[in-house]
Amino acid sequence: MRRIKPLYRYVCGLALIVFGGVWVFEPSEDPSQRVIMAQAAELNVPETAAEEHFDFEPQDLNGWKTIDGQWTAEAMPGAPSGERVLVQRAVKNAFNVIVAPGGPYTDVDVSVRFQPISGREDASGGIVFRFAGGRYYVVRANALENNVRLYYYDRSRHQLATATVQSLALGRWHTLRIVVVGDHIQASLDGQRLLDHRDARFRAGQVGLWTKADSITAFDDFMVRGVAAGQ
Repeated sequence: MRRIKPLYRYVCGLALIVFGGVWVFEPSEDPSQRVIMAQAAELNVPETAAEEHFDFEPQDLNGWKTIDGQWTAEAMPGAPSGERVLVQRAVKNAFNVIVAPGGPYTDVDVSVRFQPISGREDASGGIVFRFAGGRYYVVRANALENNVRLYYYDRSRHQLATATVQSLALGRWHTLRIVVVGDHIQASLDGQRLLDHRDARFRAGQVGLWTKADSITAFDDFMVRGVAAGQ
């Protein structure tokens, strides 16, 4: 397979950013993309933003709304905090979504610990944000594909950005984080920023969690810092 020269890929990457194309970052293949990502300013929500932390110790999931899937708080040895985690166990839906209490938000900083437990078609965990009327963005990490991707969903799913990673694994805890300010979206996995993208189609909404297909996934330490819509 013919390899694209680094300088050419660097120029193309800049053009995609300027003209709003899909941002593709492959940290394991192209050093020039790592340079661009390192130079991108880190997004921050205001320090006054309200903060919530969910450790899923209560079993009733009071205030959470299941859109699709089978979401339960379960005891799990080795849980990152406490004794319980949130587990999604449905295996026949296209996508599984649960929405957290609070919001809607405009700017948000959301993180979660997740562990892909099993899945033959998919083994992933994701953060949903700006959920409103069934439309939303999601950043998800897939242990079978070794990538992190940003999508928007509006009756069907559409990919906006992708990054290749090598550290994802079944049966291990990982940390996924997204920060959104205005139309600017950044995402990181295990402390490494991987996606930096702009999209303005959805302005505000709630946040939540996501899996796909037969992925059975555990979640813990769901943390939200958000600016309430209208403020």
